[in-house]
Amino acid sequence: MKLSSYAKTSLVKSCAVTALASAVFLSGCSTVNRFNPFTGSEEPNDVATQGERISIVAFEEGVTASERLAGQDYYIPAPRAVAAWTLSTGPQGAEIENIAAAADFEIAWSKSVGVGSKGESQVLAQPVSDGQLIYTMDGEARVSAFDAETGRQVWSENLNPDIRRDKNAFGGGLALSGETLFVTSGFRFISAINAKTGATLWTKTLETPVRAAPTVTPKLVLFTDIDNQLMALDQATGEMVWNYQAIVEPARILRASAPVVKDNLVIAPFSSGELIALDITSGTPVWTQVLARTTRTNALSEIRDISGRPLVQNNLVYAASHSGMFAALDLKSGQPRWTIPTDSINAPWGAGDAVFLTTVQGELLSANANSGQVYWIKDLNEGLAKTKKSFFSMGSGKKAANLPVWTGPVLASNRLVMVNSVGEAVTFDAKTGERQKTLKLGDPTYLAPIAVGNKLYIVTNAGKLVAIR
Repeated sequence: MKLSSYAKTSLVKSCAVTALASAVFLSGCSTVNRFNPFTGSEEPNDVATQGERISIVAFEEGVTASERLAGQDYYIPAPRAVAAWTLSTGPQGAEIENIAAAADFEIAWSKSVGVGSKGESQVLAQPVSDGQLIYTMDGEARVSAFDAETGRQVWSENLNPDIRRDKNAFGGGLALSGETLFVTSGFRFISAINAKTGATLWTKTLETPVRAAPTVTPKLVLFTDIDNQLMALDQATGEMVWNYQAIVEPARILRASAPVVKDNLVIAPFSSGELIALDITSGTPVWTQVLARTTRTNALSEIRDISGRPLVQNNLVYAASHSGMFAALDLKSGQPRWTIPTDSINAPWGAGDAVFLTTVQGELLSANANSGQVYWIKDLNEGLAKTKKSFFSMGSGKKAANLPVWTGPVLASNRLVMVNSVGEAVTFDAKTGERQKTLKLGDPTYLAPIAVGNKLYIVTNAGKLVAIR
């Protein structure tokens, strides 16, 4: 699909005005100018042609709830505590569904983690925790550790090399393995540091910036750079064990996701819309799917990012792309179980019979985890003035600018918790989607909460760590 000259101009202008919205802007306006991602004659493959497919509605019409499931109850497991949140994707090796945390849904404390999102600096790293300390990274690669109970800062280290080779020097993420904290960075490095003291163990310089957080196994640390190269390094030395190059996609959403490890597979999402399972030992692809749709009326469907982490649960992989496809795939074969024609930049959340997703249009939906049929769908911005919206619409007009951009959900104490760009944390009924309680965080927030013990922890766009009890 080719973009008209008017649309191309609008695309570049939109990229400029959305530079402060870290959840939703492209990875560099210069990239859009120099490499138009919409040129070329090849249409993306529609991969949802195999396996059992549940068609909810036509793509152009949007998603509606299933009449057969209207008002039907579904199972959600009882809440249980999470002792540690070691990866951006959650506790390592554990499937979490309903977290016993933030029962009162009140702010316990708030602390500064350093530089927030401003100018060329962007806060993209979700916090991680070993249960005792909460680890954060600010917009300029300062890593800090805070006491999980009191918020007292235990240590803080500036890993910024103070060398800006380009305007992409921001972002990255964190992962814990034992007493080692791994840090990826848009400043083109990955470091291993002592989680108790902040002392650097080793640093490896990279050729390209890294937006996404790393993922760890007992021996490897895995991460993806902005050129869609997945790298597996030896944890102890930082030496390359294997790497895999997916399709390079110059125009992309800033938010990026870490790969997910399950059994002997690495499930890696890419900005090309590719979702690839690789053998963890060799990096050899086991299966590939492309979560992408294009329409004649929506040129922005060519932005195919899978920017929310995939969810692996009950031998299924759930993932959603900005290009209009939310899918459940068989873990071993990659064959689609079902697809829903909706776009998202968020991670799905699964619990019991249901899987939840927030769309680009600001809708929260609950679907049956096995069939993909929709229990309900709620407009999170109901009652607010609206214009036609994609992630480019922020800042393009008064109506669009007033619409919150939503991140999440996380299911905690039987409630779906969401954060948004107007500085709110909000709970919703997990069975109906009805809005319940709202907390004022004070700052726009684009990173989903994590949970440790009885609290949720949120890092805001202004660089504040907020604990909610």
